[in-house]
Amino acid sequence: MVDVLLGLQWGDEGKGKIVDFLANQYDIIARFQGGPNAGHTLYLKDKKIVLHTIPSGVFHEKLLNVIGNGVVIDPVSFKVECEEIESLGVNLQACMLISERAHLILPTHKALDKASELAKGMNKIGSTLKGIGPTYMDKTGRNGLRVGDILKNDFLERYQILKEKHLTILKQMNMDLQVDVEETEFFAAIAALKKYQIIAAEYWLNEQIAAGKKILAEGAQGTMLDIDFGTYPFVTSSNTVTAGLCVGLGIAPKHVGKVYGISKAYCTRVGSGPFPTELDNEIGEKLRKLGFEFGATTGRPRRCGWIDLVALKYACMINGVTDLIITKADVLDGMDSVSVCTSYQMYGQSTKQFPYDINEANLSPEYTQIPIWDKALSDCKTQSDLPENFIKLLEIIQQETSVPIAFVSNGVGREQLILLQGN
Repeated sequence: MVDVLLGLQWGDEGKGKIVDFLANQYDIIARFQGGPNAGHTLYLKDKKIVLHTIPSGVFHEKLLNVIGNGVVIDPVSFKVECEEIESLGVNLQACMLISERAHLILPTHKALDKASELAKGMNKIGSTLKGIGPTYMDKTGRNGLRVGDILKNDFLERYQILKEKHLTILKQMNMDLQVDVEETEFFAAIAALKKYQIIAAEYWLNEQIAAGKKILAEGAQGTMLDIDFGTYPFVTSSNTVTAGLCVGLGIAPKHVGKVYGISKAYCTRVGSGPFPTELDNEIGEKLRKLGFEFGATTGRPRRCGWIDLVALKYACMINGVTDLIITKADVLDGMDSVSVCTSYQMYGQSTKQFPYDINEANLSPEYTQIPIWDKALSDCKTQSDLPENFIKLLEIIQQETSVPIAFVSNGVGREQLILLQGN
């Protein structure tokens, strides 16, 4: 059986900690989409570690970790990440497997990403400039290079063909972005990549399922950044939803079991794009400071706002969420009161549906107010410790989404996770 854990907002929901917590229940952790634009934060003996491409189960002995075909890999940043993890005593050659079908990010992909964002001017998407979009474009355009290609004798020739194509496009865009230095690093990183286990992951994973192994599929980014169902065009270039694990790992839908959906107790977003409950004021700034809301990958300050249950209900529906997990609840301790968006006022009518083109929709959030509680959530150990007003917030979330809340995270520590009984 394959369970899946993914974000229900615009990313940064705290997925890394939850994967780390659940990992001991599984035999395999598998990433199924995204690339180095992801930033999954873990704390190992009070040391903060941010994983970008490597699955979040690598610090658990006896666990195997798979990078699926749906992931795009930047060999240069991947090499740096591997070296950091290996310096902590993790034998990645023994515990990490890489799909031969995963696509490679070239130096010219990153140059194209930068050129495209510069060309958009004020209409920029807010790309992380990691080359993710151009790499997925080459994948769907049937031009991409895959991990398995690095084992072929003609890899350099294949690389040169794709590089020349990219340079031609850059010239047409009147962009002169040098890639020579990056190219030297790239080929050194390709040599390093060859030392890891490169496999036909779709066959291997299905063999593990047949043998009764338990797999947790780990998503990156968040549902509202999904290429099909997110706030298009301000989205990522892959399918971040549950269905993405099937094509990103080569696993049939019949094998999918639990769907863990992660949401902060409020909302954040990095980069451009619509954000209905954004607080561009002192309240939003207070949330940012209390929650240390800065991008794990980019370092950019995150935009902050109240939790949006219209978007959350939509995300739960798209993903088939069976278990909700609310993170960073303790951040709300420092607020004077808490607001919850339960509907939108759009074109003079109240609606609970997330609109097709939210960029053009003339909407405003409708809020339910909850008085702040008189007890610090970070001090709570069990469900019975939770204050009454916070319980009201959880009840509203469950009522609006029709999904039970399984856990509440009330701090960064591994132990700061409260199981809700009866859910």
